[in-house]
Amino acid sequence: MKVSKFIVKHMIISSRYWSIYKIVNGLKLISSYLFSFPKVEKLSNISPLFISVETSNFCNLQCPECPVGTGKNPKNNKSTFDIELYKNLIDELKSNLLHVILYFQGEPFLSHHLFEMIRYTHEARVYTSTSTNGQFLSEKVAREIVVSGLDKLIVSIDGSTQEVYETYRKGGNLQKIKDGINHIVEWKKELKSVTPLIEIQFLVLKTNEHQMNDMQKLAKSLRVDRLVFKTAQLYDFENGNELLTSINWFARYEKGRNGKYSLKGKQSNRCWRLWSGAVVNVHGEVLPCCFDKSSGHSFGNITINSFSDCWQGEKASSFRSQIILNRKQFEMCRNCTSN
Repeated sequence: MKVSKFIVKHMIISSRYWSIYKIVNGLKLISSYLFSFPKVEKLSNISPLFISVETSNFCNLQCPECPVGTGKNPKNNKSTFDIELYKNLIDELKSNLLHVILYFQGEPFLSHHLFEMIRYTHEARVYTSTSTNGQFLSEKVAREIVVSGLDKLIVSIDGSTQEVYETYRKGGNLQKIKDGINHIVEWKKELKSVTPLIEIQFLVLKTNEHQMNDMQKLAKSLRVDRLVFKTAQLYDFENGNELLTSINWFARYEKGRNGKYSLKGKQSNRCWRLWSGAVVNVHGEVLPCCFDKSSGHSFGNITINSFSDCWQGEKASSFRSQIILNRKQFEMCRNCTSN
């Protein structure tokens, strides 16, 4: 099998942050996952491999399938993650942590603490990534991205023309993104930096599926490290959805004999995400994964307890046990493709 240049670069960059402690913790985590059964909790003295941290809970765009953008998951107060709380979190986990994802809901670049968070994580020797809609990538911001130590930047572009792009990224400007990516590429060259790796993500939808070939040409012209075509998570899919792609390979859902749509494939009563990582929302609540958009299954709050007390506590243990018994009892799991 051919290994992509992106994977090679990613592995080389990631290996800078490995340590014997992180490797041993990872092996313990895998063992715990493989040998866990209902009411048998084996996560004591083990840390997650990654965490996602919600840097901000609001956004400048109104994407139709985003709970924040549509107001389906209303955020009454626009908040950003407290920087001192973040530093305490990193200090607690850095010995075993492999990856910090500075993204959950909202647009990360709306947080005025973002670059301080990236620098602090980088200095703690943890691989760091974030994801953006690309509307704030000015030349000044682009330089700061490169010098901050960010390892990977994901940029969402769901169309090769403005007309198609804005059918989903409502309120967005495609030219701003292209200019921003060019700024980053030039600053990487100027500063002789390999990072951040730049990945464009393209949600394959009915409205943009005809532009996939054009998107490959655009990604090449922008000199990014990778273009990824992603399946789209749709919230209202049972009776079909106008955004559901006609390209079967990129459709998460399939039509059954009863005329209703459901998630493709079988779901096992087990989920690696619950063992390998967690999400910490902007208010400090520790959540099972990124599918808990409404923060309905909080394991605890790091403003009150340590992350470990939350992630290894009774609520977390009970939730994992219930997943092993019947994963589909949770609505958020019924729209998830992870195993």
